[in-house]
Amino acid sequence: MEIRFERWPSWRIAYIRRRGPYGAGNIQTMEALKGWARAHKLLHHSTAILGIAQDNPDITPPEHCRYDAGIILPDADSDEGRLLSKEIPMPWDDHIHQGKLAEGEYLVCKIKHTAEHIEQAWKWIFQAVEHHGYRMDHKPVIERYSEDLVSEGYCELCVPVTG
Repeated sequence: MEIRFERWPSWRIAYIRRRGPYGAGNIQTMEALKGWARAHKLLHHSTAILGIAQDNPDITPPEHCRYDAGIILPDADSDEGRLLSKEIPMPWDDHIHQGKLAEGEYLVCKIKHTAEHIEQAWKWIFQAVEHHGYRMDHKPVIERYSEDLVSEGYCELCVPVTG
């Protein structure tokens, strides 16, 4: 597994939230988001798609776990961002929400995009955070996907950290 450190700016995102046990339902939520993004011409070769597990399933009952499938939106001040706000009426759709990811520091782990490797990484990543001298920040861990990575058989697990 390849690990690196990244500092993220604050990003605007569009997302779909699902409640229930993590697993197969997350994939359906991700596909629904990608369908919406495709319909609004937001999917590009380098678009970042995010899987955000909002709750710890070890302490949150499965039926209350929240999973957000999100996409990073163009900056509101850019030409593409201004065009987007004109083309998609607010509040967009009943199932699409808009929010912000707070800026922060992340330990990013590039892993094989298989259920087995992702599951192993989720178990291993917290030890890696400590090993590299960081502490977990109080934000959700994010799975990040781009066409570039997925086409090569990879995705990223992004863990919010503090020094």
